Amino acid sequence: MKISAVNFLTRLCFIASCCALGSFQAAAADDGAPQCTAQVAQWLDPASGAELAPRKLFDRLASKPIVLLGEAHDNRAHHRWQHDMLAALHSRNANLMLGLEMLPRQAQPTLDDWSQGELDEATFLEQSKWNEVWGFDPDLYLPLLYFARMNRLPVLALNIDRKLVAKVGAEGWQALDSSERMGLSDPAPASADYRRRLGELYAYKLQLRGHSEDIVAGTGDQDLQAIMQSEGFANFVDAQLTWDRAMAEALAAAHLRDPEALIVGIIGRGHLEYGNGIPHQLADLGIDDVEVLLPVDADDACAALADKVADAVFVVETEEYRDEPRPRLGIMIETAENGVRVMEVIADSVAERAGMLAGDIIQQAAGFAVGTTGELIEVVQRQAAGTWLPLKVLREDKNQELIARFPQSFE
Repeated sequence: MKISAVNFLTRLCFIASCCALGSFQAAAADDGAPQCTAQVAQWLDPASGAELAPRKLFDRLASKPIVLLGEAHDNRAHHRWQHDMLAALHSRNANLMLGLEMLPRQAQPTLDDWSQGELDEATFLEQSKWNEVWGFDPDLYLPLLYFARMNRLPVLALNIDRKLVAKVGAEGWQALDSSERMGLSDPAPASADYRRRLGELYAYKLQLRGHSEDIVAGTGDQDLQAIMQSEGFANFVDAQLTWDRAMAEALAAAHLRDPEALIVGIIGRGHLEYGNGIPHQLADLGIDDVEVLLPVDADDACAALADKVADAVFVVETEEYRDEPRPRLGIMIETAENGVRVMEVIADSVAERAGMLAGDIIQQAAGFAVGTTGELIEVVQRQAAGTWLPLKVLREDKNQELIARFPQSFE
């Protein structure tokens, strides 16, 4: 199972993907990158580029309450590094918990059953709704899950229901009453550095949507400042902070339950870099003895180094992630009561050319009823290049029939 473009855009609608955020942060660090000579399998100090002694580093990590391992979600080398890190840390502290950004709290009972060996792989993926709530290839994460299962380690669902993040992104945190906040406390405000990085990402997001062709992240400071004064950007920041706060609170709660445990979080690097995101929220919750470790690809290792980007970085072999070409509708979606709601249509996409509009409710695709995002994704992924996909949508209480025409090649 491969990550669906539709599902990726689903997450991008609610908040920018961590993978994209990480790439912007690395670019922002280029100007001040220290001199270094990086080799595969080296641990490096991000501030100086100097090599770190692994034994001393791991002795330090084993005594920490929380260690956060960053990633680019689709990078296999990053996931292999995470697996090796998990094994190494477990060898030094067997009282270990594994926390996953990938699943929301509703999946906790399923994770508990998995860790205790009560579910097979297929049942776990189905019950956790992996394809619907995350979508990236589970083969990237299953080695971590099997390690936890083999050692009967608790696995924590760190994330929050994406409907909350979507609502915050649309209306802002303060617009929600306490009953809508799913028990979350007020997030700590974003630092100026974090806001700037999010501003660059938000500008890119606008360009991707086709709303602002003249604005490109990293250009025109005046343009960027104007964007950062907008209500849309303020809600965007609130959504990111909500996501960060939810995962920080899940980590903090696990630490309070067992202060002696070592909690290892598997999280997109955009939530971790420069002490922003989750580390910032953990500090606000009174937990500041946290280590952030990042993998860096060998080809980009020196350029990715910057003061305070992480506590340590590890150089992994550069790998090109080869995902098979696949059909893309080009929409951002969420599951609704009567089908799949289109949150946004990407400019110059198959969906836009088919006449699809934000607010449409997709109820059938290729003659199949679709009641969840996962069901729509499965139908779309079965389409061959050059084919037509009939869609039945509900638009303002009226039924519409649309035809999505896929290109002759998905390359």
